[in-house]
Amino acid sequence: MPLSKDEIKMLNSKAQEIRKKIVDITFTAGGGHVGGSLSQTDVLVALYYKYLKIDPSKPDWEDRDRFILSKGHGGLGWAAILGDKGYFDTSLLKNFNKTGSPFGMHLDSLKVPGCDASTGSLGHGLAIATGLAKGAKLKGKKWKTCVMVGDGELCEGSNWEAAIIAARNKLNNLIGFVDRNKNMIDGPTEEISQLEPLADKFVAFGWNVMSIDGHDMAKIGEAIEKALKSRTKPTMIICDTIKGKCVDFMEDDPTWHYGGLDSDKRDQAFECIDKYYSKIK
Repeated sequence: MPLSKDEIKMLNSKAQEIRKKIVDITFTAGGGHVGGSLSQTDVLVALYYKYLKIDPSKPDWEDRDRFILSKGHGGLGWAAILGDKGYFDTSLLKNFNKTGSPFGMHLDSLKVPGCDASTGSLGHGLAIATGLAKGAKLKGKKWKTCVMVGDGELCEGSNWEAAIIAARNKLNNLIGFVDRNKNMIDGPTEEISQLEPLADKFVAFGWNVMSIDGHDMAKIGEAIEKALKSRTKPTMIICDTIKGKCVDFMEDDPTWHYGGLDSDKRDQAFECIDKYYSKIK
């Protein structure tokens, strides 16, 4: 069933809130992987506030859906969502990445409730998710596994080994998302390691594939709904996104893969985010 207008409005409002939290955490931490955290936000908001079957009061609930953030450097943005969902006291985020904090730049599954796997050594998340999805099949469980990979990490061969195994095992309970913001730490992805035609690659590996606007809540919801109906294949949703989305001085700029904000830049970023959402509400 398509997302209703009220659901889209709610999800966009939550995405606005999360983006401002990302900016604030970047400011208080003295720096962070802000560009990629902003590009992934809409997909993660759709998952956590609409589609994932989870219970923050029981983070180890056996029948919960699993989510793996393979691009572990997006942990700053993921932590903002986990805190907002109630996995931990959000006041802890004031000390993000500081001595004694449970939060490093890449979230640790042994320290952060709601984090199903420690990631950040790029190229491993899809394999972890494939294993989880296969495990659910072997146990006869109905929970699903979702994984977000960064486009920059798709030059790692381990992703494609996992893609082969997932398709071979008909893991229709596995849904992948590519945060296709087209920029990595070293610059534009296509200048570093050519990925295109990316959709055709996953099709050739035996996956259902969809390419969508990764900042359009209606399109995100439509794609997830289609993925949930798959009967014999895993699904990869390639999300066309913008690094630094909603903050004009960061957008599509690889130098904002990691960066810091002073109070003036923080306030400017807040204004950019509010201006963007004032146009779509």
